Amino acid sequence: MQENLPEYPIRVYNTLTKVKEPFRTIEPGKVGMYLCGPTVYAEAHIGHMVGPVIFDTVKRYLTHCGYEVTWVVNITDVDDKLIVRSREKGISMFQLATQMTADYVSNLQALGVDQIDRMPRATDSIGEIITFVEELIAKGFAYATDGDVFFDVTKDPQYGCLSNRSADEQQGEGGGAASRKRSSGDFALWKSAKPGEPSWPSPWGQGRPGWHIECSAMSRGILGQTFDIHGGGLDLVFPHHENELAQSRCCHDKPMVTYWMHNGLMRASNEGGKVGGKSDRTSGDAPKDAVSEVAASEAPDASVSGKISRSKGAGGLAGLISKHTGERIRFFLLRTHYRSTSVFGDEPLAEAGSALETFYRLFERAGKILGCSVYDIPHAMRRSAFEAPANPPALLAELIQLRSSFLAKMDDDFNTGGATADLFEMARALNRFIDQSHLDESPSEANREALRSGLSILREMASLLGIFRKPVSQSSDSSESARLVQGLMELVIHLRAEARTKRDFATSDAIRDGLKSIGVSIQDGKQGTTWESKTT
Repeated sequence: MQENLPEYPIRVYNTLTKVKEPFRTIEPGKVGMYLCGPTVYAEAHIGHMVGPVIFDTVKRYLTHCGYEVTWVVNITDVDDKLIVRSREKGISMFQLATQMTADYVSNLQALGVDQIDRMPRATDSIGEIITFVEELIAKGFAYATDGDVFFDVTKDPQYGCLSNRSADEQQGEGGGAASRKRSSGDFALWKSAKPGEPSWPSPWGQGRPGWHIECSAMSRGILGQTFDIHGGGLDLVFPHHENELAQSRCCHDKPMVTYWMHNGLMRASNEGGKVGGKSDRTSGDAPKDAVSEVAASEAPDASVSGKISRSKGAGGLAGLISKHTGERIRFFLLRTHYRSTSVFGDEPLAEAGSALETFYRLFERAGKILGCSVYDIPHAMRRSAFEAPANPPALLAELIQLRSSFLAKMDDDFNTGGATADLFEMARALNRFIDQSHLDESPSEANREALRSGLSILREMASLLGIFRKPVSQSSDSSESARLVQGLMELVIHLRAEARTKRDFATSDAIRDGLKSIGVSIQDGKQGTTWESKTT
């Protein structure tokens, strides 16, 4: 029964232990993974896409390595913000949550996030939540008072192990609830109903769940008492994940999760803080449904600073996707290590778009040589399915080496930032092969086959990042005119590079200054030269 199980040197950085650890699953060959989703009181913004894109990629990679992965993303559809916003709009909380969940799912689909297996909603899980709270009371870790139920942090000697913060630093709910708590750090498991608020019957009277208990109950119901990976943004480490961990560990007397993975946050260009705002709540919820069903210690920066309001760039995503395309936004999010801070803005997104054009032009060029779409070239669907020829030609030998480098970087804590560098090297190797073999003019069948095999390797690696899955749409920012401008700019950049190679700096400077005079700036970097129009 143990044969054919994945055996790869994957290491995962664990927020709990603060080190990278060998990846070992609870059940051989299977992975249970849970990501905290949004509180659906408003349209999704770019910050809401960071975690889903990252963990969608994690699932793709683990699946490619042979694991059977069950990925759960919750939807919090009952919360103070939902109640307030629904009253402002004059609709029910449930109607607002349904609308905003549809918006969230639509944006996920636009960014190619389609690996989610379950999306439980808090309001569909009230029974499981009440049962969980009852178990905590029975074991002496929680207490009821005047219709509210609180978790007693003083009963958990390990409280604070995830965040290295003490129970005294957990402020918990204020207001009237504070006077009913035994300790200021105690947090709500169940909240008594206020007049006019949505509520459910419970042993403690009408009420609704607290934030943290929802995730503990729903993850247990789907993935079990202990599962492999729990993900979320760094801003959730405390108090949300600390409280989740405490209540689950105390209820089951065993660890809740093997690996706690936290992605870095996003800040806007020239702004401090993260995109979106504090955490979407300060004391609240977690959630259910599936996308298809609904339609730090090492290098990375682990800072968690305030938050940027929607007025400063964390607004709805439809316009951003229309302008930049979902693939460009996804690629932008994966160009840095997931534990690093992402800098969001039109300029970084434009740079990602320019980088992607390297591949689009290669695909167009290769398609003409091969007489077929590069997107139709088959590739290995599993890591173990790839078979390298015994004596590969030089091109394939180079790409096979780059493939190994790509996989090694992904094995090392899912380093997508490093892996994308290997994709660019693959593109350079393929373009160089086309040039040196004169494939644009007189391709031999042997060289065409080598090109096809090389592109198959590139497509296999790109599929792990969830990019280049289908031809770029001609209806958005990648319209004919935009492609033409990009092609002309690449030609100009190529001519400038040739001039510099020949030490003809007069011509090189003339090209740069001429572009600058019409509002186009060029930047030379490690991954080549990029350009940006300052007039758009």
